[in-house]
Amino acid sequence: SERWARTEAGMTYTAFFSLQLKKLDQAVSAAHTFFVANPQHLQMREDIEKYRRMSGVKSDNFRDLEATPHWEAYEAGMQHYNADEYLQAVDRLEESLREALSALEECRALCERPLEDEEVEEEEDLQPGLYEAIAAHYIQVLKCRQQCVLEIATKPGWISATEDFIPSHLDLLQFAYDQVGNQALAAECAASYLLFYPTDEPVLEKMKQYRAELGEDTAVTARENIRHYVQRSVMEKKLIYYAMEHLGGTFNDPDLWTPDELIPENLKQKYRGERRWGGEDQRSKDHVIDQYPLLLFGTGDTYLSLSVLTSPTGSLPFEGITVTMDSQQMNGTQRVVFDRVLTESECKDLLRLTKAARGTGDGYRARRSPHTPHERFEGLTILKAMQLAQSGDVDWRDAKLLLQASEKSRKIIESYFTPGKKLHFSFTHLVCRTAIEEEQEGRMDLSHPVHADNCLLDPEVKECWKEPPAYVYRDYSGILYLNNDFRGGSLFFTEMDAVTVTANVHPKCGRLVAFSSGKENPHGVQAVSQGRRCAIALWYTHSAEHAEQVKSHAGETYTNTFELYQIL
Repeated sequence: SERWARTEAGMTYTAFFSLQLKKLDQAVSAAHTFFVANPQHLQMREDIEKYRRMSGVKSDNFRDLEATPHWEAYEAGMQHYNADEYLQAVDRLEESLREALSALEECRALCERPLEDEEVEEEEDLQPGLYEAIAAHYIQVLKCRQQCVLEIATKPGWISATEDFIPSHLDLLQFAYDQVGNQALAAECAASYLLFYPTDEPVLEKMKQYRAELGEDTAVTARENIRHYVQRSVMEKKLIYYAMEHLGGTFNDPDLWTPDELIPENLKQKYRGERRWGGEDQRSKDHVIDQYPLLLFGTGDTYLSLSVLTSPTGSLPFEGITVTMDSQQMNGTQRVVFDRVLTESECKDLLRLTKAARGTGDGYRARRSPHTPHERFEGLTILKAMQLAQSGDVDWRDAKLLLQASEKSRKIIESYFTPGKKLHFSFTHLVCRTAIEEEQEGRMDLSHPVHADNCLLDPEVKECWKEPPAYVYRDYSGILYLNNDFRGGSLFFTEMDAVTVTANVHPKCGRLVAFSSGKENPHGVQAVSQGRRCAIALWYTHSAEHAEQVKSHAGETYTNTFELYQIL
């Protein structure tokens, strides 16, 4: 992107000339600033390693020159949180939330400005007269203010914003306060989170628990600044939707939590009658829009998309699943992120099953990973899980759940990408990557280098050769995450150069990322620097002859195990 190129050029030249002028601290800071935003840049990684070995270079020299107060506090808070240091975590996360809300106000203040030329062109259909021009300007200010949450939620140097940035603070703080025994503040954070998602069942359950612990007479209220934030945002959205309803125009809604009832019914009806879709994918996109908040309304020949989508060709095959990032939001093609594919309870059951992979599994048996010497790798196929269940080494219900979760993922991906065309399993693997604690200092490599799943990626010529030993028959790939209590381990997508990051996906329980397996989706995994990252890796093919044969064997093994269980 233009921003990335500008950052690379600026920081690279700053580092070079600072070094020539013997300003080593500035050179190190410039290089580190660029590397923080582009951790997969191989040349800068080598330069950073050289700086670490130079005499006179101190750890304090590695400063992020573009760091903002709320991001510094947030990352420090998350480090403490992931290390179960909850007292320190609440301090830094509270600081991050304060600074983020402060930065939000500064951003909103800057929206009070004349329209830029491109904005004037965009809204020119609203300005035939004075009153319309005034309205257009006011609506543009409101839209600008709404986008400020994306501004503060985007880490300096990165492309994509962190989803639900403000609500996620409250969710993290609720859990952290609960862990340190401060139920009053935990309840306050939970009540504040419910302002965004009032029907979130796990948080509602926690609220019942807090009320029971604190006593029914104890008042539990949401934070006033968060209440004000939500009410103001909702009011602005109402005004924007009203303007769209009567004057036209478009709106990028930045929030996943926008209430459905804000969308005027006649806008939905108008969309049904006028929708037309652009972009690379010209397939029919009959979304069920009644259930989800709109991300972008359009009129005439413009297009409409949703912040939470159904399948491009119809409803997803299971209720409760949401699409939180589509190809457009991930800056690519044939990419999607689903949430709520598994429940927290199901993730825990599958994590219990992963313990069997440490000694009796079939993926390197906890030996060092084939991709990095700094991690251990464990894996378990479905057939092996069923065999372990048959021998009594694991609970047969956990093994059955692995079979069910993989099949559920296949149906979701098939429904979303290739409805009407069968997807067969190519290979399925329950895998865990564990950081080797004593070997993380100064680590510069990746957990899994950048690659494509059905071709041999050649970054120098920006080509991907579809030939053996690549698995050329693979058509779609998926990763179903089971946990997020580790450091690092995010999935990232790049351009064909294997360097320019286009999107990041942060693991969490029940999140399924799916994408086509070809050269359009080079991807890698950031280093797991602390803890254990577990997920179900899934690959699919349209070719029946390359279908995974062990699935049928696993089904037979499960049937035999179940019959034995019934007898016992």
